[in-house]
Amino acid sequence: MDWDFRRKLTEIWNTGVELYQNGHRVPKSFPLDDDMPFLSSCGINKMDVFDFTEDWTLEKAPKLETFLSIHELRRDYFWEVQKKIPSTKVLDPSTLPLKTQSIRGIPWLPRLIFKARAKLKGELDPSTMFCCGGDRSFFRKFHIHPTEFLRVVMQNEDKDEAIVSWVLNQKKGESSLFYDL
Repeated sequence: MDWDFRRKLTEIWNTGVELYQNGHRVPKSFPLDDDMPFLSSCGINKMDVFDFTEDWTLEKAPKLETFLSIHELRRDYFWEVQKKIPSTKVLDPSTLPLKTQSIRGIPWLPRLIFKARAKLKGELDPSTMFCCGGDRSFFRKFHIHPTEFLRVVMQNEDKDEAIVSWVLNQKKGESSLFYDL
């Protein structure tokens, strides 16, 4: 199943990149209607594809492999935790911690934890992306892969201190780790 999932999601990614390059730059009308049954069955929405293919086209990040691994984890959460029942909640972006807010001296981390939880649950609003440019800067600084961070948030769902400690431990190993997102 994972091979089929990755194959199909790769096809959708390639279509999304091509669509964006050919001028389809409005998320609402991004023409992925034929792929929506598959995406919805995995807890993934059109905005997920649009955001990642847009950033790839414009910034060459995040890579396809990062897109696949993040959404594979989202699918697993959707199937195993949510029992394939989509959340009816949508994140209100005004409730996100400010970009300057910090936990134990780490700016951006409160915001990132909040976004990761919403990503896992499929509750991000269309204007908020997990693994956006700001998130990617954080991940590079702390030598963390976005999927790795998402997994830690999933394992410590409401235990912020455990997540913060994990991030601080990653920073200590910075000389030996680097992730090309």
